[in-house]
Amino acid sequence: MKPLLLKGVRPYGEGEPQDILIRDGVIAEGTDENAEVVEGNGAVLLPGFVDLHTHLREPGREDTETIETGSKAAALGGYTAVFAMANTDPVADNAVIVEHVARRGQEVGLVDVHPVGAVTVGLKGEKLAELGTMANSKARVRVFSDDGHCVHDPLIMRRALEYSKSLNAVIAQHAEEPRLTVGAQAHEGENASRLGLQGWPAAAEESIVARDCILAKQVGARLHVCHVSTTGTADVLKWAKARGTEVSAEVTPHHLVLTDDRLATYDPVNKVNPPLRTQADVDALRQALADGTIDCVATDHAPHAVQDKDCEWSAARPGMLGLQTALGIVVETMVKTGLLDWRGVARVMSEKPAEIAGLTDQGRPIAVGEPANLVLVDPDASWTVNGAQLASIAGNTPFEGMELPAAVTATILRGRVTAVAGRIAE
Repeated sequence: MKPLLLKGVRPYGEGEPQDILIRDGVIAEGTDENAEVVEGNGAVLLPGFVDLHTHLREPGREDTETIETGSKAAALGGYTAVFAMANTDPVADNAVIVEHVARRGQEVGLVDVHPVGAVTVGLKGEKLAELGTMANSKARVRVFSDDGHCVHDPLIMRRALEYSKSLNAVIAQHAEEPRLTVGAQAHEGENASRLGLQGWPAAAEESIVARDCILAKQVGARLHVCHVSTTGTADVLKWAKARGTEVSAEVTPHHLVLTDDRLATYDPVNKVNPPLRTQADVDALRQALADGTIDCVATDHAPHAVQDKDCEWSAARPGMLGLQTALGIVVETMVKTGLLDWRGVARVMSEKPAEIAGLTDQGRPIAVGEPANLVLVDPDASWTVNGAQLASIAGNTPFEGMELPAAVTATILRGRVTAVAGRIAE
């Protein structure tokens, strides 16, 4: 592989522009006149982003997304690793499916695709899936989740935590007490009442998070909380971490910026699980991300076919695209507000998710000898979201027509440019 020279870049957005040489997939010293050159023009250089929560839909729903199209969206969004959720068809609850996902990711080769294994067979919450078999397979699964469904039985959840501890893995919980969300369509509050939508109480999330933090503490296992959406959940996490619980958590870009005020038009593009909450929740989530109570940003990238979104609200599937808009939302909500600097962006979008998932070659410092999984960001750029122009097959973005700050100018996977200037590299 030809050496690569990044000219005039600013690691973490700090100091004067400098040149970074990459040779044999790692950051090297010096320069090389024969290297391929990427002009940085003062761009911010960060570790490549890592997404703990991506729905690639393959196998089963290739009409909405494939590992190839999702990988393209990820590379264009600055990601060098993504974790593909298990709610495919068939469900990724065995070695055959997770190995297929991992193999397809390697064949596409734009990002590292790590399959997430299901916690229970068929995501039904009744019987533990083959955690050990998946962990010991060629896919080397280290994150397990029934995302889309809560592991609501406390005994099943405790056993999952016990097994995951022996596998050095993490259980990622979709926190939703199902008995509190029967028929729920929107955040339980003033807007839902006015619009005639069945309410989705914050307690449905918070009660499961509290329960699971207690179980994880007792077992001594690692728990990860998916898509935190309420002030109360942030409070529970802060309490649990103070007790020494090994719990981590993620927040989605859309929960950092959108509120249930968006529901006034009944447009299903705004329907998501967990639902959009209040401005008070948005403000609390931003603060929790800034102070480390919430560890990282994860997109919950969820492509859907037109017929699953262009319908009445109650029949619509929940979910939003997120891979290509995540950086812009984080910059808008966290950097422009002064809550994070560029090192903070690296922490919540790369370093912490890589640490949670146990990746040793992602989220690494920008230093000589480290793997060259990197992203270049133009901090002064802006762009307008157009769902039809995004790389995903689906176009269900709630940010349609929104102008977002910052743009990915190049993504680099082990020294190879995968995306540049808004297109997939040849």
